[in-house]
Amino acid sequence: MDGISDVAVGVKRGSDELSMYNSPNSGMSSISDGASNGSDSKKLRVEEAPPSRVLHIRKLPNEASETEVIALGLPFGKVTNILTLKGKNQAFLEMGTEEAAITMVNYYTTVTPHVRNVPVFIQYSNHKELKTDAGNQRTQAVLQAVSAVQSGGSPSSDVQEALAAASSPVLRIIIDNMFYPVTLDVLQQIFSKFGTVMKIITFTKNNQFQALLQFSDPVNAQQAKLALDGQNIYNSCCTLRIDFSKLVNLNVKYNNDKSRDYTRPELPAGDGQPSIDPTVAAAFSKDSSSLLGALNPLSAAAAAAAAAGRVALAGQTGSSGVLLVSNLNEEMVTPQSLFTLFGVYGDVQRVKILYNKKDSALIQMSDANQAQLAMSHLNGQKMYGKIIRVTLSKHQTVALPRDGLDDQGLTKDYANSPLHRFKKPGSKNFQNIFPPSATLHLSNIPQDVTEDDLRLLFSNAGGTVKAFKFFQDRKMALIQMSTVEEAIQALIDLHNYNMGGNQHLRVSFSKSTI
Repeated sequence: MDGISDVAVGVKRGSDELSMYNSPNSGMSSISDGASNGSDSKKLRVEEAPPSRVLHIRKLPNEASETEVIALGLPFGKVTNILTLKGKNQAFLEMGTEEAAITMVNYYTTVTPHVRNVPVFIQYSNHKELKTDAGNQRTQAVLQAVSAVQSGGSPSSDVQEALAAASSPVLRIIIDNMFYPVTLDVLQQIFSKFGTVMKIITFTKNNQFQALLQFSDPVNAQQAKLALDGQNIYNSCCTLRIDFSKLVNLNVKYNNDKSRDYTRPELPAGDGQPSIDPTVAAAFSKDSSSLLGALNPLSAAAAAAAAAGRVALAGQTGSSGVLLVSNLNEEMVTPQSLFTLFGVYGDVQRVKILYNKKDSALIQMSDANQAQLAMSHLNGQKMYGKIIRVTLSKHQTVALPRDGLDDQGLTKDYANSPLHRFKKPGSKNFQNIFPPSATLHLSNIPQDVTEDDLRLLFSNAGGTVKAFKFFQDRKMALIQMSTVEEAIQALIDLHNYNMGGNQHLRVSFSKSTI
């Protein structure tokens, strides 16, 4: 048992608990020995564990703190426990729900997580929960502090130190490869997806454009740093490098194109400082097919979703809008069911179930942003009883069968479908993109339809209705199924269902619970 003296936090000293970290046969054999920083000297044989709310994090830098490890999980939901194995450069992080853990793993498969600029590896643990000693005060203090900050409270002074590494609301932003000018307004547009931006100061130092940006809340700064550090503002250039500033408050004297205090619009512009010309900013946004898309509503949605920590930022350069979906239930799946489910995250143009491999399909979205959004939300979800895998395809388009060839209805062209959710620019649907959840949002409900009618309709889709709530005008409602899988099934079956009088029910995932 002396090999575990370096376990830093919260471990019950019973051998039954610790054996799970040291037993070579426990499925955790990927843990490397000694302080080798988890290097590849021993080839890691990592077998993919099924989804679990406990995540195993490897190759952490020696000096990584618990707060920094917790920060990896923060944007995705509540972090309920942590166990760090200091000598092994590893940690276990327990999320409040399995959904939060799945979202986190999906996000970090497309955006490599870093702690202190070192890439780290995250996978599901074989453990379903962390049994650590709840009496370990230090761990509990850090967790309490984090949840206090997350729910808008203020942590006690003894805990503020633990959070100091990552609790400034001010970010220092450096922009590399600046081929296009980046303005204060562009920064405000990008960062405000993550919370209220209060102040920005821009300046040039060592021939590099830099900015200090202050959020109203340190948690927003944390989320923005996690989601945006290393991302490009425009394709292949203007890379964001983000750190926490040592300052906790910015003092802005002038509102102009170099500095802005959004809380004090009455500030003077200062000598000879023109206000920024909006047409210049717009021209750059328009021509650059930008990642964070000042003018592309779906990439804005992607950034907004990233703010909730739900999704990888879209628009990896050179990626196509075609997805490969595998491990489908070939007895049940149809092009229409894939069109409906993937249509929650973008406008599906074509679907092809592969003739020689009917558990796989190609789905062509309108663009790469939509493909990325759908992939990060739907990879790892259950459809018709099977966990589906969603990856970006190397195909640029999905080919239709040649004229006169019957492919048994396996390929469908939806380019002119009236059911596309995102064809209207600025549609409300852009702001209501959420990950699959057990609660569904219903709209376009006819006036004479009752709660019982809807409960019956959704029960018949093969699920159990747990809760129901009409909105005030009764044209909309929330309905909660017992599992996410049931909700996915109900959405596939009942989105666009004709409720009579040619009124079609609209169904989407909700962020609310009842």
